[in-house]
Amino acid sequence: MGTVNVIHVASRHKLTWYEKFYFYSIGKGLWITLKHFIKATILRGTVTIEFPEKRRKYSTRFRGMHTMKRDEQGRERCTSCFCCMWICPADAIYIEAAEVTPEIQHLHPEDKFAKKFEINLLRCIFCGLCEEACPKGAIYLDGPAEMAADNREDLILTKERMMQKVGGPIIGERI
Repeated sequence: MGTVNVIHVASRHKLTWYEKFYFYSIGKGLWITLKHFIKATILRGTVTIEFPEKRRKYSTRFRGMHTMKRDEQGRERCTSCFCCMWICPADAIYIEAAEVTPEIQHLHPEDKFAKKFEINLLRCIFCGLCEEACPKGAIYLDGPAEMAADNREDLILTKERMMQKVGGPIIGERI
């Protein structure tokens, strides 16, 4: 068993008059704030990046944004197996499956497809587990890396935004 040390009230440190009014602590905090302000404004210049004109440099380890690939015939590879949704540690992927009808059979190689496929970028941690879990190779993290948005709805990637164009790479525009 451990021992417990009890400090008697008589052995406590008595506060001085300037410590009682917290002038010392407030002054210390203001001094730290002033130092950071001077470093940011005078010594280094601005720390804000003007977004449309200047782009942020990403690490070489950044994987990129999510894209959905097509097969050689231009059909969607995603068969709605839910592997990526189940393995996602951040619970950022939502899939709604639907049966393939004869009218759309030429677009899908299997008997079901992802009617709704969404990735919430506000929850996503870009771990790449969805890419590793996909048995069909439908989802990759290799798209454009811009995450600037005006509202929360723009940070939810839909299947239409992620889908690779037929005959070319994904560009990242909204459909």
